[in-house]
Amino acid sequence: MPSDELHGLSLLTQVPHGSLAISLRAMPFVAPASHVVAGDGSVLLRVPAGLGCHEACGGSVVAYGAAAYGTDGSDGADGPGSGAHPLWSVQFTGTAELVEPGEAERKSFGGGADVHAADAAYLRIRPRFVTVHSLGRSDGHSEERPTHHVM
Repeated sequence: MPSDELHGLSLLTQVPHGSLAISLRAMPFVAPASHVVAGDGSVLLRVPAGLGCHEACGGSVVAYGAAAYGTDGSDGADGPGSGAHPLWSVQFTGTAELVEPGEAERKSFGGGADVHAADAAYLRIRPRFVTVHSLGRSDGHSEERPTHHVM
């Protein structure tokens, strides 16, 4: 796996939530999701089963993205991105697979109240096209560095 893709996946470990984008009945649909990056480079998503979107995802190409906005806890006096940490976003596409994770994988999501286990569906995605954008480096300069790679 190229280093830019590894960088993108490592950034995902810094935030617990993102957005799953799919086509549902020929219309775009974006759903909230929690994610965990697995040791094999796949990304395990936990989505609210009540939305019903997981049923349309199995075997389909989907997009997933997550971002950090002012991860230092403040946006700084000069507005968003002026804090000590850079702003970044990661997006990728891949084929989603409906899975039933083991107990250890379920626990890796932590105890967040975003989706209760009884109302959760799980998808595994192996990222294929990864894009990383970053703005507002900690040295005060702005940088946008998109990277596109096929995995």
